[in-house]
Amino acid sequence: MNDRFFLDTNVLVYTFDPRQPLKQQRALELVTEALQGRGIISFQVVQEFLNVASRRFVQPFSAADCRDYLDTVLEPLCEIFPTMDLYRRAVELMERRKYGLFDSLVIASALDGGCRTLYSEDLHDGQVIEGLTISNPFEA
Repeated sequence: MNDRFFLDTNVLVYTFDPRQPLKQQRALELVTEALQGRGIISFQVVQEFLNVASRRFVQPFSAADCRDYLDTVLEPLCEIFPTMDLYRRAVELMERRKYGLFDSLVIASALDGGCRTLYSEDLHDGQVIEGLTISNPFEA
């Protein structure tokens, strides 16, 4: 049984948000589990995380901080990179599921990665798309 999962950007961001201690703890658990070989992310999550970390954190990441996190967390988890087929799948999801492009790219990336679960706070919790279950990891 494939129990791989995909982490959306918001999960990574919460690992650095002490204002939300319960979400931070859950996010840290998921990232730790992902780094043990069960979870993946895509190129898009890398880009979004680095943008948020370097511009929107209360204490923004320096370039050195970005490099360190890239080397220790983002690179080991990043398995999905852009292809024309990925974009085609995302456009199809946009049309069928009425998600925006960036959300559709996340879903398409999780599907391409063979994941069973997509952890995201921003999508429809409980929805199943082609065998992929969207789960809000912060719901009680």
